[in-house]
Amino acid sequence: MATAAVAPRTMSDAEWEARQQLAAAYRVFDHLGWSEMIYNHITLKVPGEDHAFLINPFGLHFSEVKASNLVKIDIDGNKLDDSPYPVNRAGFVQHAVFHRNLPDVHCIMHTHTTAGMAVSSLEGGLQPINFYACNFAGQIAYHDFEGVTVRDEEGARLVANLGDKRMLLLRNHGIVAMGRTLPEAFIKHWSLQRACEIQLATLSMGKPLTVPPEVIAVHQRDLHMAQVPGGPGAADFAAMVRLVDRVDTSWRE
Repeated sequence: MATAAVAPRTMSDAEWEARQQLAAAYRVFDHLGWSEMIYNHITLKVPGEDHAFLINPFGLHFSEVKASNLVKIDIDGNKLDDSPYPVNRAGFVQHAVFHRNLPDVHCIMHTHTTAGMAVSSLEGGLQPINFYACNFAGQIAYHDFEGVTVRDEEGARLVANLGDKRMLLLRNHGIVAMGRTLPEAFIKHWSLQRACEIQLATLSMGKPLTVPPEVIAVHQRDLHMAQVPGGPGAADFAAMVRLVDRVDTSWRE
């Protein structure tokens, strides 16, 4: 793996590390085909700074995001650095309301993948008809589409509909995955994306086999035994970073 660049003197080592991790996530998402032109967002709280988080510069493709060009903003959308790039209001409004109200959420990922948007637009949403979907049975919240998320007043409804869950399908819109760490949010997004892809494939062929609730309960109970040590998603995300590093390490700059 390439050597990490030294943190600029204008920021803490912790912020630079967070910037590199977030920039890597954008490159991983692009590698996986989850880019959506210059839209969609992954945000990450800045360690040790209340109500400060990092977001992608509006106007750049995921493949162009680097540690140095991420934008640091506060919970009200004010820039906290000298970035020349704007911030997409549609991304800020949705992410800021969750960062403001959910102290356990340090990373939020929102995408418009084809599979995620398709399942969010389907009556009944995600169905317990495959391995990955069973991971999320009873753990996904839904929020009805109200148009592009640029109005602050929608925030209260987003938080209310999320409740105590940390995975959200925005109806007719897409996936929102939240985590206590970026790797945790990543593996949750990856698993939900796979569940949606497999659901699309299954429903295209005919009537699916639904997994019974008692089997889902056993599945969820035992999932932890199939995890690699290091925390949820840590090994998975590290593997993907090694993969993108073999192609391009400019995200580290």
